[in-house]
Amino acid sequence: MTAETVLTNARIVLADEIVEGSLVLRDGFIAGIEAGNSRTGEDMGGDYIIPGLVELHTDHLEGHYAPRPKVRWNPIAAVLAHDAQVATAGITTVLDALRVGMDEDADLTSTDIRKLADAIEDSVQQDRLRADHFIHLRCEVSAPDCLKAFANFDGDERVKLASLMDHAPGQRQFVNLETYAYYYQRKLKLTDRDFKLFCEKRMSESAVNSAPNRVHIAAACHERGIVLASHDDATSGHVGEAIEQGVRVAEFPTTEEAARASKEAGMGVLMGAPNVMRGASHSGNVSARTLASDGLLDILSSDYIPFSLIQSAFFLGDVVDGISLPQAVAMVSKNPAEAIGLTDRGVIEQGRRADLVRVRVDDHVPVVRTVWRQGRRVA
Repeated sequence: MTAETVLTNARIVLADEIVEGSLVLRDGFIAGIEAGNSRTGEDMGGDYIIPGLVELHTDHLEGHYAPRPKVRWNPIAAVLAHDAQVATAGITTVLDALRVGMDEDADLTSTDIRKLADAIEDSVQQDRLRADHFIHLRCEVSAPDCLKAFANFDGDERVKLASLMDHAPGQRQFVNLETYAYYYQRKLKLTDRDFKLFCEKRMSESAVNSAPNRVHIAAACHERGIVLASHDDATSGHVGEAIEQGVRVAEFPTTEEAARASKEAGMGVLMGAPNVMRGASHSGNVSARTLASDGLLDILSSDYIPFSLIQSAFFLGDVVDGISLPQAVAMVSKNPAEAIGLTDRGVIEQGRRADLVRVRVDDHVPVVRTVWRQGRRVA
């Protein structure tokens, strides 16, 4: 029996225009797009219908599992809580970012991370989840245990993306040691002497581990068909290294120089939606609005605030000249989907998955009213 749903009286955000009309959903896919409102169906009251959002880098799940130092929550319950929050923010496809390689300040262990990955897999198999979940491995290449932790994901087909990152002082995001001290010394409550020792250890680990771990993980990802991302590139030299390693996504470049070099190399440039909303990076790096105005921004990620993704889609055009709503929506749907090879979603187009979000904008804030994944209402 064919399952059909008709959504009428909607402002439908397509790849390059907004159409006032109706959408026909059939058996989990988009079966038709019609201008005008001659159809009988569910009245959307003039609300926007946009593609379901595709999130490539959210650090949000680990906080549900470890909400306080030394506290561990049930991993399946943590996944369900995370899933509910991303789905009600309009995210229908999410890559849950899990750490591979632990820093000095990490409260979690590699065993904890594997438990979370298993909870994701089990929840997918048991059809507990609202959004479609995959895994993004955040590989801290300076960490001594990085390769051992990466091996915990051998054969895990849910892994779609791996990023190469180095958060040691003096590297990439934290080239400015004052910024690093503000972030880490305060966080770890270290004295000046202990902080100096901490930095020396981290820099030593980076010098020994970073380069060989990058080479190993890049080769493994290419062999397994996992898309590779660079992280916090700051210079054209960093981008050159990323090109050699076959990187396809440039995550959070910290300077316009690195963003421009990444774009020219054909990488998708990804920045944080919180950066867009705040107008600045929390680490003092380049503004996502600046990159957008210069045509150097392709993809947005919610990073640490799930709802910021849909906020940025409806806000970016207000603060950056020349960006239309369809273009901004593509940064949170079509572009991230294509970056990791998910060509069945991300655009409202006949034959694509019916992953959709109904949105009304009240006082400049998008209100998510309904979310469908493959034609089934999930929020």
